[in-house]
Amino acid sequence: MQAWDAFLARGDAIPDALLDAMIAEVFPSDDSLIIYTSGTTARPKGVLHLQRAAVIQSWRFADDLRLSSADRIWTTYPFFWSAGICMALGATLAAGATLVLQETFEPEAALRCLVDERANATQCWPHQAKAMAEHPLYKTLDLSRIDKEVCRMQPDIDPAQDTWGTQGSFGMTETFTLTSNLPTDAPVALRNATAGKPLPGMSIRILDTKTGAPLAAGEEGEIAVKGLTLMRGYYKVEPEATFDSDGYYHSQDGGHIDEAGYLHWTGRLSNIIKTGGANVSPLEIEEALLSYPNMRIGIPFGAPHPSLGEVIVLCAVAMQGQVLDEQQIFAFLKSKLAAYKLPRKILLFSESDLSFTGTQKIQSGKLIEQALQRLRDEAAIIDGVNYGEYPVGAQC
Repeated sequence: MQAWDAFLARGDAIPDALLDAMIAEVFPSDDSLIIYTSGTTARPKGVLHLQRAAVIQSWRFADDLRLSSADRIWTTYPFFWSAGICMALGATLAAGATLVLQETFEPEAALRCLVDERANATQCWPHQAKAMAEHPLYKTLDLSRIDKEVCRMQPDIDPAQDTWGTQGSFGMTETFTLTSNLPTDAPVALRNATAGKPLPGMSIRILDTKTGAPLAAGEEGEIAVKGLTLMRGYYKVEPEATFDSDGYYHSQDGGHIDEAGYLHWTGRLSNIIKTGGANVSPLEIEEALLSYPNMRIGIPFGAPHPSLGEVIVLCAVAMQGQVLDEQQIFAFLKSKLAAYKLPRKILLFSESDLSFTGTQKIQSGKLIEQALQRLRDEAAIIDGVNYGEYPVGAQC
């Protein structure tokens, strides 16, 4: 670390004319950086972005998160990742706010840091927020200062008090985060029901998943995007292998746009579980489990089945030092989900079974591979099928 004055003094010998000339050679359309997608289910890809993407999105986040110089923002997001760059670091700089950081995440240390540093805004992963909320220290500390949580430590909140939230948005690494969005202080009903409208300079189409033809309002299909913050392309991948003839990037996410122009995201097309003729979104099951005690995370997937197509299997990961019960989890889900959305098999895992990406995302693909292997090793019987005899591959 250097004192600010000492840092500035390092530039005393650099002529202003040289700095001005260097600045004049940097354009918004220049290649800027490569961000590798986290690769939770597949091989990471290098996403090549222009200079303008990070700058535009940093200012957008500062505005949409309603940040000011008075905010003190604690984050676990890494700064080699798009949201870490613009949502955490860039938005904090744009607002003139204060950024509070820790080198690693540990629930107790994080809670103490929030209090000691008087943080009022938090940006972290859902499993990290859950870990803090379930730590014994949580109930003893005064956290009333916190009023801006990207992932809430307590997910259940009275709608009348839900005056700030980031759920009304859609984006990806390929668009340097946001493609559509609602401000965090938009009405909660709208934030919960939609992913907002396309941001200025961004365009969204809904395409038929079989023909690629654009669909009308209300029709369900694949979300395709283009615009100001769309990547130049994947590193060392031909553009025609990435974009269609109109320049749109096909996201592999499903959804529709309603008559009012709001985007509705329904989940990853590649992750939809097709069981007994019905489509089940893993996201709905995951969200139902957010309030289940002592569970680090629940990851549902579709195991192949000869007559049903797929059956829902749930990987339930306990918090460190905790034990989960299959029947209790099933009863909990039964009170929240339709019968056809319930898992036919629940497999219990511990935190030591998890693998993580560099951005601390859980690698669901590797956990699913372990689950499929367990179905084989245990000769599990699901709806009349013995998985010790039935050939199953990694469905990730």
